[in-house]
Amino acid sequence: MKKSIYTNTLFVTVMALLCCALWGSATPFIKIGYELVLPVRDVASTILFAGIRFTLAGILTVLIYSIARRKVLIPKKENLGRVATVACFQTVIQYIFFYIGLANTTGVKGTIASGSNPFFAILIASLIFRQEKLTVRKVVAMIIGFAGIIVVNLKGLDLNMNFTGDCFVLFSAASYAVSSVLMKRFSQHEDPVVLSGYQFIFGGIFMILVSLCFGGQVQIASLQGLGVLIYLAFLSAIAYSVWGILLKHNPVSRVTVFSFMIPVFGVLLSNLLLEEQSNVSPVNLLMTLILVCTGILILNYKKE
Repeated sequence: MKKSIYTNTLFVTVMALLCCALWGSATPFIKIGYELVLPVRDVASTILFAGIRFTLAGILTVLIYSIARRKVLIPKKENLGRVATVACFQTVIQYIFFYIGLANTTGVKGTIASGSNPFFAILIASLIFRQEKLTVRKVVAMIIGFAGIIVVNLKGLDLNMNFTGDCFVLFSAASYAVSSVLMKRFSQHEDPVVLSGYQFIFGGIFMILVSLCFGGQVQIASLQGLGVLIYLAFLSAIAYSVWGILLKHNPVSRVTVFSFMIPVFGVLLSNLLLEEQSNVSPVNLLMTLILVCTGILILNYKKE
């Protein structure tokens, strides 16, 4: 029987790394977007910015995929509840915490904290949804990876974590982990790209309405601001659609382990594109990246 390309190791690796590179670039571009399109840096405006981004991402996903398939794609009626559930965890809860958290921490720390989602995903998939077994190897990898998250927040011997910054980004990672497991389950009933596109639209519109009720403001007064918003929408449309396809055809742990590479891409791009002081020493940063990469290697190791 011919093996599906979607489970081919090289294909999974290249596509997963592409997604991680796109997500890693999101953190610095979001912070650049804050400066370009938010006249007032409050919670409501931050959520409005996110809502516009994801509504646009959903429209782009559905439009591109419909053109490719030569028909308008809409979710089956019986799957609307599944779309709404994914939207709740993947877009609304995840990104309300993420955008607020990122506004209260640095790009480097925010990127690395958001990279903790593989640990949450493996725990949820193994202990709650019983989609796979929680092995000693996975536990060891999780401990090493979480050590990396802690190291980047250390100043001397003090654990320096900002609740509305670093902790909110961790809450966001946990919500995303739930959505990954749900995508794996629901993609057996609905096309994962359709799920991704419409959950963005549902979640994005909800965030826009809530933020407007609380006085959110966004001003797109320059081509740079518009360009950042379009780029963020495109990266979401591409990355989440590809990620959903990979989750449909592979175990959650095999796909989500690559998320540890998001901090690697994010740290490099944050240091390149942002002028802020990261407050992370080179030694701590190097230790974090070593620990995160070690977690990837442990979870990727296969005993023949």
